[in-house]
Amino acid sequence: MLVTREMLEEQEQATLAPYGFKSRESRGRKYPDTEHLYRTCFQRDRDRIIHTTAFRRLEYKTQVFVVTEGDYYRTRLTHTLEVAQIGRTFARALGANQDLTEAICLVHDLGHTPFGHSGERKMNELMQPFGGFNHQVQSLRIVTELEKRFPDFAGLNLTYEVREGIAKHETEYDVVNPIEYNPAEAATLEAQLASAADETAYSTADLDDGLRAGILDRYDLKAIPFWNEWCAITGECEDRFDDLMRHRFIRWLVGQQVTDFVTATDARLEQLNINSVAQLRAQGKPVFAFSPEMDKKNRILKDYLMENFYLHYRVSRMAAKAEHVLEELFNAYMTNPRVLPKSVRLRMKDEEQARVIADYIAGMTDRFALDEHQRLFDPGTQV
Repeated sequence: MLVTREMLEEQEQATLAPYGFKSRESRGRKYPDTEHLYRTCFQRDRDRIIHTTAFRRLEYKTQVFVVTEGDYYRTRLTHTLEVAQIGRTFARALGANQDLTEAICLVHDLGHTPFGHSGERKMNELMQPFGGFNHQVQSLRIVTELEKRFPDFAGLNLTYEVREGIAKHETEYDVVNPIEYNPAEAATLEAQLASAADETAYSTADLDDGLRAGILDRYDLKAIPFWNEWCAITGECEDRFDDLMRHRFIRWLVGQQVTDFVTATDARLEQLNINSVAQLRAQGKPVFAFSPEMDKKNRILKDYLMENFYLHYRVSRMAAKAEHVLEELFNAYMTNPRVLPKSVRLRMKDEEQARVIADYIAGMTDRFALDEHQRLFDPGTQV
């Protein structure tokens, strides 16, 4: 039996919650496109995202650790997959559209520069005279302009809802909401779930990576309520701390976060009496929620990571080296565009030089940026 798109849409109508976004209700694509035989519009968006050059490059773009520090830490790609997994779990438990949630999760980090957050900070600093740099805006540029997949238009021609999900991706460190996506209107629940999945994934993963690297001391974990709760449950924390215990603790922590989130968000939706997508959008701001108790514990965890991990001298050294590499690449390209590939230079006929250079650098992986820096500045390296 062939399961057609129409059958999948009927299945959504029958099984999703009233506030879950149905693919047949999409506001559509910018350019006309025929419907697919056996995929919904959001399933097609997900597949288009996965097949992009930008998505493949996430494998060698890093979160916190520069790629030279080793192969065992999260990259943008593994982080993205973890976000998508948590996002699908959120959507499934709350009756939201899993395909739309997954597509937004998979696309949310495409615009990141090499070298993690420090790379974006430096790129934004360098681009201040030219409008600045933001990785969410860059993600939109990638899917609407920079990826070339169709003969008649630039970009991926994604649905409005997925593009809106990029624009309204909202975490403690990410708020953009470009005007063309109606900032007064709340994003779909699926976009909100993607934001929550991102926060859950990065905080738990960064704790895991910091412990694995030896930057975080397990004896300092007593400052985190989560650790004390887990120790009380297992009764093992004073005896040993090995890789297996770390895995078990992080797995438990993710489970605690996810369970609290779906329970609190379900209660919030019921409290607000939201029975349609229109009612949800009319809220004007996100409705997803952790419980007040979980919010407090998460605040302590984030503060702990900021003080003990993100600002640790080893991480700061990595960031300083990365920023130095990006600054020298940017200045070299700006001073002498002839060192850029011809395909990049040709774009400067129609676009601002600095923005073209920012696009080029932002598209680099950590490894490519390091190699390019060596090619440009090491006389002994072949160009």
